[in-house]
Amino acid sequence: MSEEKIVENTGLGATGNFIHSYVQEDLGENTQKIHTRFPPEPNGYLHIGHAKSICLNFGLANLYGGKCNLRFDDTNPAKEDVEYVESIKEDVKWLGFDWEDRLYFASSYFQTYYEVAIKLIKEGKAFVCDLNAEEMREYRGSLNAPGKESPYRNRSVEENLDLFERMKVGEFPDGSRTLRAKIDVTSPNINMRDPVIYRIAHATHHTTGDEWCIYPMYDFAHPLEDAIEGITHSICTMEFEDHRPLYDWVVREGGYEVAPPRQIEFARLGMTNTVMSKRKLRALVEDSLVDGWDDPRMPTISGLRRRGYTPEAIRDFCERIGVAKANSVVDGGLLDYCIRDDLKTKTSAIMAILDPLKVVITNYPEGQVEMLEVENNPENEVLGNRTMAFTREIYIEQEDFMEEPVKKFFRLAPGKEVRLKGAYFVTCTDIIKDEAGNVVEVHCTYDPETKSGSGFTGRKVKGTLHWVSATENVKATVRLYDHMMLDNPEDPTGNMIMNPTSLEIKEGILEMAAAEAKKGERFQFMRNGYYIVDTKDTTEDHLVFNRIVSLKSSFKLK
Repeated sequence: MSEEKIVENTGLGATGNFIHSYVQEDLGENTQKIHTRFPPEPNGYLHIGHAKSICLNFGLANLYGGKCNLRFDDTNPAKEDVEYVESIKEDVKWLGFDWEDRLYFASSYFQTYYEVAIKLIKEGKAFVCDLNAEEMREYRGSLNAPGKESPYRNRSVEENLDLFERMKVGEFPDGSRTLRAKIDVTSPNINMRDPVIYRIAHATHHTTGDEWCIYPMYDFAHPLEDAIEGITHSICTMEFEDHRPLYDWVVREGGYEVAPPRQIEFARLGMTNTVMSKRKLRALVEDSLVDGWDDPRMPTISGLRRRGYTPEAIRDFCERIGVAKANSVVDGGLLDYCIRDDLKTKTSAIMAILDPLKVVITNYPEGQVEMLEVENNPENEVLGNRTMAFTREIYIEQEDFMEEPVKKFFRLAPGKEVRLKGAYFVTCTDIIKDEAGNVVEVHCTYDPETKSGSGFTGRKVKGTLHWVSATENVKATVRLYDHMMLDNPEDPTGNMIMNPTSLEIKEGILEMAAAEAKKGERFQFMRNGYYIVDTKDTTEDHLVFNRIVSLKSSFKLK
């Protein structure tokens, strides 16, 4: 990530960024009157880009002592569902924000929108149009050519009122007629060329059922919602900048010109190896390419939560990336940095072996189980210590042994001595191979005088290995997650390609402390990464761990 993407006074809570400047300019000494809103459409699960908007809108209100509404922009019944409503509420709460008693639905204002539409028709500012979608695109013109008037633009007020009422009662089929604002077909801003403000849709709505068969367009409903709720600052992403004149027109002509909301745009979040389109994310779910919206590889808030990310880490990430006008792509490594930084003092370490190699300590008594005390987290004494079972046979990681060690390989090799974390020094004396020549077992001797914590101050070794008893352990399924998508700039379609190695599943061997692990509990697997007990697939008889993030990364915070 370039240094420019994390600069002083651009954070969401930094009062020097441009949004704060607008708020202070508009409200002066009365910044506590700020009233924002987070207005998701309930047509999918929220993702990390929405988290930025949540933190921004609720964060502004919290910073100044104002208010923030949670409002569902549910004007498109064909794509919306109660499932999405409930998931969004859960996500906002989980991130640490509270809308208190200010939960609203755009659908609650359907009657008001209708009355505003009638007002516009009576004032000659809206008309019923019979052009179909293709014809309307042709009449609308282009960026280089002005539009032309619809042949239905000059219908009388009486005819428009009659047709609109018949649209309302369901007399006409979907797509046959629309209600359009009468503004300016020659405007250089295409959004002002008599935009559609109502369409016919015979669809059951998740809150109003079959009461309506005409539904307002987003660009008509959204500004009215803001005005009705007394929103002072309507904060949205940059693609709505060209829609702002229409936003202001609807507020003004709708009769809300006193203290109108101010629309402010900011750059949406782009992140490497990440899809930010709800449409594309929905396709992954519907095509069964992922395990639902909460698949730990998904950038959805529910996916990040199941993956093991904390709300503190996500809020920190949003604060660090800040707000700007210019679009940019954030290195996904920053999000990983934030979760590592949050978990490093919060989690207890346990030992887990994912690619086991058996080690037999030939001079250790057979059948003996020795309980050794090991610290849980050297950076947090409050987490205390735990005991581990040490036995004659243990497992280490295969990568921690090399028959013919390369230069600077300080782990176990023939004739080499290493420390077993929290236990003893051991020296490799022999190896056992299978018929194919693969090392399947390593024999060692231990020095009983080198017990950890015994005050031993003799010879030094460079290598310290984690280990697990071969007889006193817990089995678990361990999922190793990588980026879900490959950044592929050479793809002429501009699409991202799913990473074929985004999920690797291993059967791990863990120390006995893992037997008491609860769903949602996080641990550090020593020398490996941070993990969480999966909240969905873990059962009383089957532990499942998801890797949140590895311990190290090539990402450097500037």
